[in-house]
Amino acid sequence: MNEQVKDYIDKYPSEIIDVYYNLRKMIFDSVSCEPEERLWAKIPTYYVGEAFVRLIPFKDHINVEAQAIIQHKEELAYYKITPKGMVQIRLKQDIPYDVLKQIFAETLER
Repeated sequence: MNEQVKDYIDKYPSEIIDVYYNLRKMIFDSVSCEPEERLWAKIPTYYVGEAFVRLIPFKDHINVEAQAIIQHKEELAYYKITPKGMVQIRLKQDIPYDVLKQIFAETLER
C-alpha cells in the first residue's frame, strides 16, 4: 500500500478504515491489472492509465467517485448519489459489492 495513502487513512475512525479497506480490495479485485495507488489533492485515488476511482473518506461515510456510477443509478437507489455523481456509503449501510465491482471494472478497464 502507498505509504502516503496509508498515513492519510489511518487518521480516520476504525469503522471508516474498515470500510475503506473493503472498498480498496474491491478495486484491486475488479480489474485484471494492478491499479496505481496515490493521493490526488489529498484524496486516495486508484489509476489505470487515465481512468480513476477515488475513495473519499469522511467521519461517517465514504464517497466513491467513478465514471460508471451514473450508469448504475437505479441499482444504487438505496444510496445517496451526490450532485457530482459520487455514491455515498454510510457506515450503517451494506456495501453494494456486486454493483461496485462492476462499476470499478467498467471505469478502470474501458
